[in-house]
Amino acid sequence: MAAYTTIDNPELYFQTKLYTGNGSTQSITLDGDEDMQPDFLWIKDRDNATSHQLVDVVRGSDEVLCADESYALTTDSNRVSSLDADGFSVGSNSNVNTDTANIVSWCWKESATAGFDIVGYTGNGTDDTDIAHSLSAVPHVIIVKNRTEAYGWNVYHHKNTSAPETDALYLETNAATADTADSWSDEAPTSSVFTLGSGNGVNKDTNALIAYLWTDIQGFSKFGSYIGNGVVDDGPFIYTGFRPAFVLCKRTDSTSSGAWVLWDNKRNPFNASENYLVVDTSGAEGSSGTSIDMLSNGFKPYDTGACNISGGTFIYMAFAEAPFVNSNGVPNNAR
Repeated sequence: MAAYTTIDNPELYFQTKLYTGNGSTQSITLDGDEDMQPDFLWIKDRDNATSHQLVDVVRGSDEVLCADESYALTTDSNRVSSLDADGFSVGSNSNVNTDTANIVSWCWKESATAGFDIVGYTGNGTDDTDIAHSLSAVPHVIIVKNRTEAYGWNVYHHKNTSAPETDALYLETNAATADTADSWSDEAPTSSVFTLGSGNGVNKDTNALIAYLWTDIQGFSKFGSYIGNGVVDDGPFIYTGFRPAFVLCKRTDSTSSGAWVLWDNKRNPFNASENYLVVDTSGAEGSSGTSIDMLSNGFKPYDTGACNISGGTFIYMAFAEAPFVNSNGVPNNAR
C-alpha cells in the first residue's frame, strides 16, 4: 500500500487557537485532542491594529519579534510569559490580551518528523557562510530575522523563482521578489545546511539571528506556487494533499496586491474562508474581497483580490487539518 502520510494527526505539530482577551493575565489551552507544547507561537489581535507577535522556544517566550516590522526584538514577559505543556500564557500587554478583543494564535511544534526546525545563530558578516540545521531534508522555506538590529525579515521559498537561491522576499513588506546575493549567497540549501550571504538582515557580524525552516511533509505541509486566473467565482485549484488548517499566500511578481495574506480553519470553520489577516501590516482582520475555499485536498482562491490576480505569480505555505488520505488509506471529507 502506498504511504499517504506519516502524520495522521496534524494537531500534534500545528494548531490554531482562538481566544478572547481579558486585559489581565490568562493561560490559553489548545483545543486539540492531544497535548502540544508550542515551540513557535504567532499571535494577532483580530479586532485592533496591533503588530503580529512572534515568540519561540529558542529565544524564550519573553523575546518578541513582530512579523510586520523590521524592529529588533523586544524583551517583555508581559506579552507571552510562558510556552506551556498544552498552550501558552499571556500577560496584560495590549498586543496579546486587550480586554474583550478577539485574538488568534498559530502554534507549531519543532520536529524533523513534521519538517520544522528553529535555528539560532550569530552572524559573522562573511559571504558563503553555512549554517547547520536538523531537518535531515532540504528546506523549502527559510525565514530569517536579525534579533539585535532593525533589519527586515528575509524569506527563501523554493518556488519563488526558477533560481530561488538568488532571490529574496521580505515578510514585513508587499514588495515583489528581489534578486540579491546578500541573503542566500546564490547557494541552494541542502539537507544539512543553508547558506548565507553577507547581508545585515541574515548575517551581520556579531548580531544574534533566528531562522525558521520548513520542508514539505506529505499529508501535513506544502510550500508551492500557482498562477492566478482572476475569475471571481472559479479561481485556480491548488492541490496540497490535505485539508488545510492554515494558508498563507503572497504575490511575488509585483507589488500590486502583493500582500502576505493569511487564512485559517478556526476563524471560518466553513467555506468560504472570508476572514483574512495581512502579515505585512498591523491592521485588524478583513472579511470581504479576499476569500478561499479549504477543500479536502487543497484550496481554491476566489475574488480577484490579493491571491487571485489574473496572470499573477503566487507562492504559498499551507499546513494540514487532516491528510487527504491517512496512513490506513482512509480519505477525509471536505468541510
